[in-house]
Amino acid sequence: MPRNPRAGPAVAGNTPDEVEAEFYEAMQAADLERMMAIWADDDDVVCVHPGGTRVVGPAAIRASFGAIFANGAVPAVPEQVRRLHWLSAAMHHLVERVEVVLEGGRRDSAWVLVTNVYVKTPQGWRMAAHHASPASMQELPATGPGDAPTTLH
Repeated sequence: MPRNPRAGPAVAGNTPDEVEAEFYEAMQAADLERMMAIWADDDDVVCVHPGGTRVVGPAAIRASFGAIFANGAVPAVPEQVRRLHWLSAAMHHLVERVEVVLEGGRRDSAWVLVTNVYVKTPQGWRMAAHHASPASMQELPATGPGDAPTTLH
């Protein structure tokens, strides 16, 4: 069966972790083709950028990342990654640290709370959703393994 060309090329290794690594490498390189290659070929894929509205579908997601990358690379680094994996889906929730340059060349970090959802497709693992919200230092999750609650009410 021929592969749907909208799905993009196969992602090396093809695990949710490797798709996530590709996502951040594409952001750090402002590489739109690489970014779109990791998304599922489904009209209902969704992306919410920090402080933004819901962007639905591959064409709209391409346009949104194209506009972001027109301003250059996004130096986002995933940290504090927590993973939930099932047979054909995975969800990662994490904190992105984004390095920003302030007036006078001083550097600082901005923080973003993120949920990434991956689905297993005939072409392999692909991203189905990326939801990012700005965070303050007070909102950041605990960093140590014993610091976070272990039960959900």
